[in-house]
Amino acid sequence: MMRAFEVREAGGPLVLVERAIPVPEAGEVLVDVAACGVCHSDSITMLGHMPGITYPRVPGHEVIGTVAALGAGVEGFDVGQRVGVGWNSGTCGWCGECRRGNGFACENIQDVTGVYRDGGYATHLVARASALARIPEELEALDSAPLLCAGITTFNALRNCGAGPGDLVVVHGVGGLGHLAIQYAARMGFRTVAVNRGTDKEELAYELGADDYLDSEDGDIAATLTAMGGAKAIIATVVNADAMAKIAGGLGPNGVLMVIGAVGAFPIDPLDLLMKRAAIRGWYSGLAADSEDALEFSALTGVESMNEVFAFEDAQAAYDRMMSGQARFRVVIDVAGESADD
Repeated sequence: MMRAFEVREAGGPLVLVERAIPVPEAGEVLVDVAACGVCHSDSITMLGHMPGITYPRVPGHEVIGTVAALGAGVEGFDVGQRVGVGWNSGTCGWCGECRRGNGFACENIQDVTGVYRDGGYATHLVARASALARIPEELEALDSAPLLCAGITTFNALRNCGAGPGDLVVVHGVGGLGHLAIQYAARMGFRTVAVNRGTDKEELAYELGADDYLDSEDGDIAATLTAMGGAKAIIATVVNADAMAKIAGGLGPNGVLMVIGAVGAFPIDPLDLLMKRAAIRGWYSGLAADSEDALEFSALTGVESMNEVFAFEDAQAAYDRMMSGQARFRVVIDVAGESADD
């Protein structure tokens, strides 16, 4: 038997249950979960924010564990191997249904971990083999689980933003995403500017590798960035639409505002974008291969997630802590009880 925290209806609480350990089908892998990060996107499942979610459902898509069993036809993985499972099912984005306007009806998005397929708030989960990422030996499960979503999202956004070494790159928000983005940006060789409200995180931003720190409440932030030459890229991790609107004017020529914080609509000056040949682009997550790149880069350069760790039995408290906005910076569920063994 296995234990899992399931939500039984949209808006309901997490309920601890016992289930039979699932048997992986062809192309699938059973994972013995060690740790699972708690991401704001878990609220999609908890609150029913995507169409077609069936309940009960186990949330969680920042998963690190070991391979416990292989389904028929699975190659490239061995029992006992450390693996990670992120948001993406392993195939989403490649079949063309999104381009035809059928994204939510596509069978591949219906396989997303922790949303349409049970996730990592459990001692075991089954995932497609194509969704698995190999974990570098240097990375500990409790330390690194958030890299399977927060890490890959910021890493991927930075390496696809068009900036090169020495370019001015702004990380907007020094929080759960931003504290990782600053580390990645600095280690990629960008001139890294951290922007946050107030000065309480200024010292931390410099410790993480920022070259400059700006208080977004201290004058016109867009004008300040323009005076610095304009940003080649702004990695917008905040969840405040007004804040995004205010900083967008700080883009330089050919600059890109990479939106990775989930916000509502915000106003943009089209003329400003036109004159600068600037752009606004959304970005989320990536495939298993991208996760492996982010994990390898993190291990190589010492990028670390700053986490608050909760026992498995306290999964509801962990989720509530994340949703409160008070966590500093990520929240991780210790599914295997590793912290108790230290």
